[in-house]
Amino acid sequence: MKRDVIIACDFPSAEATYKFLDNFTGDKPFVKIGMELFYSEGPDIVRELKSRGHKIFLDLKLHDIPNTVKSAMRQLAVLGADMVNVHAAGGSKMMAAAKQGLIEGAAEAGLSDVPLLIAVTQLTSTTDDMLKDELLIEEPMADVVKKYAYNAKSSGLDGVVCSPLEAAVVHETCGDDFLTVTPGIRFATDSTDDQARITTPAKAKDLTSDFIVVGRSITKAEDPVAAYEKCLKEFI
Repeated sequence: MKRDVIIACDFPSAEATYKFLDNFTGDKPFVKIGMELFYSEGPDIVRELKSRGHKIFLDLKLHDIPNTVKSAMRQLAVLGADMVNVHAAGGSKMMAAAKQGLIEGAAEAGLSDVPLLIAVTQLTSTTDDMLKDELLIEEPMADVVKKYAYNAKSSGLDGVVCSPLEAAVVHETCGDDFLTVTPGIRFATDSTDDQARITTPAKAKDLTSDFIVVGRSITKAEDPVAAYEKCLKEFI
């Protein structure tokens, strides 16, 4: 996949999502379906948006014992999402099981394409103080992300979710073809909200991000299409 902007459709319902996406009358943007929307609408929201021509990052962040994650991924494989994810903190066995579940699910459904599988390293709301004080992880953020990314690649995954600030170290460790999907993107004039490790689209490009995930800077904009096009111009 080439570098792209993914719009985080963090809406409470299908109706609100379709109303927002109806603004885009030209090319269909790559969209992220997260927990709020998926738990509200279920698998049908994935099928419907695929039928409308959107690529989909299904952002459910699976994290459980390996067998449970494998079984869940077998079910998710048939929905048509282009990208799915797990938490890297689940460990190498869990990540490898997730990949195998996707492969088996796609094969059972007669699908030629297996969704890309990426692993969340650390959330962009996580700070170094949180790592040390709450998670009891003493290593610096960049080293933690690098290790989690290495584990993900060794487990057969296609990339990771990380802050743009760690994209370069991930590529240095895992290669340029290992994907970095980076949330925490804001325009310079926007509020940071609840994210700590953030950059602008242009800075994310300089930091070698492959995909940026942009939510409120587009979805809450007065002109969402113009905001999306601004992201594309800065990032692509």
